[in-house]
Amino acid sequence: MITEATDEYCLAEGESAKLLTGHPWRRFVVLGDSVAEGLCEPVKGYSELQWADRLSAELRASAPALAYLNLGVSGLRAHEIRARQLAPALALEPDLALVVGGGNDAFSARYDADRVDAELGAMVTALQTAGADVITLGMFDVSYSPAVVEWLRPGLRTRMGTLAGRTRALAERLGTIHVHLTDHPLSTDPSLYSTDGRHGNARSDAVATAETIRRLGAHLSH
Repeated sequence: MITEATDEYCLAEGESAKLLTGHPWRRFVVLGDSVAEGLCEPVKGYSELQWADRLSAELRASAPALAYLNLGVSGLRAHEIRARQLAPALALEPDLALVVGGGNDAFSARYDADRVDAELGAMVTALQTAGADVITLGMFDVSYSPAVVEWLRPGLRTRMGTLAGRTRALAERLGTIHVHLTDHPLSTDPSLYSTDGRHGNARSDAVATAETIRRLGAHLSH
């Protein structure tokens, strides 16, 4: 049985410390939907600590005084994330921010890619103007979840791909620390997803943590 300790896609022992030691961040804020809030279905052999909380724990290992605020709320669309969370996020005066959104928009056939881009871009720009490095995300493709009914898969897969591609282009344009999981080797693995058909499970959070820490490490090394 694969566990987090033996999973080739997860952090190796000591890897996070090596990548993050001496990092400059002291105030970390998270904006988003359920991916940010954390709805992590347990998987035997993997930590049940969700993605954003795991990131804060790894950052605190090198900076124990790190302030951390997670504003994520399940079910929100991109415009709702901006309306409800941007002001309190800025009030923290963060130097590191994670912005994740658009997944709930993309679940709908009425997904408006331009509007989602505009909302994500506005949040990223506001946080960067306030002095924060911003992490953005291309999510795992939940259309591969076995809980998604077959007739929904093609449209959902197309929309999730569009969201991922548009978010990556936005990240390149705005200069964020972008974590692109949509093309990850495990993105098409049905065992990565929870039984609700909308989220990943504890393994997906462990893998997402590893990829995010590695991207942060690459950012710090430049």
